[in-house]
Amino acid sequence: MKIVSKLATAVAALTIATAAYAENPMVGGAPMFETKNIVENAVNSADHTTLVAAVKAADLVETLQRPGPFTVFAPVNEAFAALPDGTVDTLLKPENKDMLTKVLTAHVVAGDWSAAEIARQARASSDGFYHFNAVSGDALSAQVRGNNVFIYDESGNAGRVTIADVDQSNGVIHVVDTVLVPK
Repeated sequence: MKIVSKLATAVAALTIATAAYAENPMVGGAPMFETKNIVENAVNSADHTTLVAAVKAADLVETLQRPGPFTVFAPVNEAFAALPDGTVDTLLKPENKDMLTKVLTAHVVAGDWSAAEIARQARASSDGFYHFNAVSGDALSAQVRGNNVFIYDESGNAGRVTIADVDQSNGVIHVVDTVLVPK
């Protein structure tokens, strides 16, 4: 009887662990673990190699490993590739570290904001946008169109949230298809 009880307990634990794992989406072909921080997960995403290289070049790794919480709108590699030719190479140069830091921190918001909460705030506003600030001080706005949440930078560029609510130990990542460019 003890063996059956232990087996049942093991199966139940495995089922719970699998369900918890299944709640967090795969990003860039890699599992994202709620027990890991933003950097620990991002380095495993094949879709975020440019972002990770930029975070390293800007010396923001330690910052994004802190307890937070942070909400990060994480542009995919294709979003960086869509910038004008030479932009990424220029930003990654050591002499442009301040500019790179400004661009990256324009994608980070203090707090742990789910896509549902962002959408709720946008729907509740008089103009259909939820207005908030990135840690860079730049203004961001969110709008819901259909079933999609879009994040706008100060220039009016809109990034669609393609994967929402990727929970981290120190916040949440929302994958976006556009680089948000501060003014």
